Amino acid sequence: MRSIAERVTRSHGLELFDLQFRRESIGWVLRIVIDCPGAPDTGGQGKDVTVADCATVSVDVSAVLDAEVTFDHTYTLEVSSPGLDRPLRHLADFARFVGRRVKIVTSEPVDGQRFVSGRISAVDGRTIVIEDGKTTRRVPETAVARARLEVEL
Repeated sequence: MRSIAERVTRSHGLELFDLQFRRESIGWVLRIVIDCPGAPDTGGQGKDVTVADCATVSVDVSAVLDAEVTFDHTYTLEVSSPGLDRPLRHLADFARFVGRRVKIVTSEPVDGQRFVSGRISAVDGRTIVIEDGKTTRRVPETAVARARLEVEL
């Protein structure tokens, strides 16, 4: 399933962010999360995923799955974007979103804290630089347990 979803999203100039297939209260759900590539060297100025992108990928993935995969049970297909408060998983994600606010939970203390919040000011080698207006913190990539963009109004 993952290779089909990757193939379809790439054909539309998008990338596969996540894929889950699991049983939920409504039955089996195939959840595909798509994203627009944003190269760090361009400042991440890619476009945002639209409802039309989700609809197109949904139709195409559904058609390919119907033709190539046999399921033992019915399922619901959901296609969406990572959202405004998207998780950041790799250094390239942090570089893509320099200037945006982030919340980071660390696996080891950074300046005595396991939670860092502020604006991503840079990615310096393998270190994420976060500024909160008063303090600049340097978070090693290896210390990041979870990170998520903050929604800014």
